[in-house]
Amino acid sequence: MNGPPGGRSEPGPGRAGGAEVPAPPPAYLDMPVGRFLDALSATTPEPGGGAVAALAVTMAAGLCAMTAGLSGRHLTAAERLAEQARLLRDRASPLAQADAEAYRAVLAAMRVQDGLGDALSQACVVPMQVAEIGAEVAAVAAAVAAHGNPNVRGDAIAAALLAAAGTRAAAALVRVNLAGASGDGRPARAERLAAEAASLAAEAERTTR
Repeated sequence: MNGPPGGRSEPGPGRAGGAEVPAPPPAYLDMPVGRFLDALSATTPEPGGGAVAALAVTMAAGLCAMTAGLSGRHLTAAERLAEQARLLRDRASPLAQADAEAYRAVLAAMRVQDGLGDALSQACVVPMQVAEIGAEVAAVAAAVAAHGNPNVRGDAIAAALLAAAGTRAAAALVRVNLAGASGDGRPARAERLAAEAASLAAEAERTTR
């Protein structure tokens, strides 16, 4: 069976997916960090890997906005890059919650033992978006690391690495969820995005050598 989004296993005792309809997922962006970490560590289906990948890319974009915003004296395109990073952050931030909703649809398909393939295919929409955004964020971070304020170069490098990690995680989830779907081009596309983000992160790291 294909793995569900978020990389979690099929629900067991005490987890969502039984006879009772699970409660709506909490609003992750409104949760204190400590509470979110508790939810992430709990033996419940979500939040899972998909939500974490989305948040990693979101945080990377936030770092890009900060570092570009502090690079006005060093980088001609600083203002444009900061605005681009803010737009990417705002695109990525809702995807953590969207991943949880997609996972709930997969659980519903598991309960009725019907339509699981379609649910898994639909659930790949979110990690594909995360991968697309993550590669863009990595490009912004690499530009700031190379030409921005040297005092925040470490933060720009951290952003590039975080974006690459989120992109790689999202690509892995696409591959897992579509393992039995021959002819679907999304795993290959996600892999290319992950490789692109990794290359940009390596480029950012080389700015310190």
